[in-house]
Amino acid sequence: MIDRRMQHVPRLGHHPSRWRLEGTPVLTVMLGSMLTTLPIIAQSPILPPLGLLILLAWRLLRPELWRTWIGAPLGLFDDLMSGQPLGSAMFLWTVTLICIDVIEQRLLWRDYWQDWLIAGLAIIICLTGGLFFARITGGGAIHWMLVVPQMGWTILLFPFVARQCAWIDRWRVMA
Repeated sequence: MIDRRMQHVPRLGHHPSRWRLEGTPVLTVMLGSMLTTLPIIAQSPILPPLGLLILLAWRLLRPELWRTWIGAPLGLFDDLMSGQPLGSAMFLWTVTLICIDVIEQRLLWRDYWQDWLIAGLAIIICLTGGLFFARITGGGAIHWMLVVPQMGWTILLFPFVARQCAWIDRWRVMA
């Protein structure tokens, strides 16, 4: 009989594949960005930007995992999936990752609440920036109060997404 506690212990000499270590986080962000293509009809934005949430969760969970430039290709994929103006998520996600790097260098340590605050500010900036880019590229006169409920739901959803990324990370590093 196998002890259930021993199921998550890596076996000696077995290492996860490179694709599993490096590809899993990128794939989860891409899957999160693809969820915006679901056929949901709404009069206002209600779906949280799951690609952004997963990107923030991975970045705050594993700072050594990605370099800052990863925001550009993942943002491009999100722009293509969400229909936002091309380059908006590329720019906003890269700037967000740069700001997180700067914050991380200045802090001696971070805890759960600081991660949630950092993610909340990043969500507000990215959604407001996305609204700005949509307006200047012909999106019409969209009032920013229209996305406030989406910001709220997204900020409240961050701890759940971070927990799911931690669960996936545990699977990712186990052989």
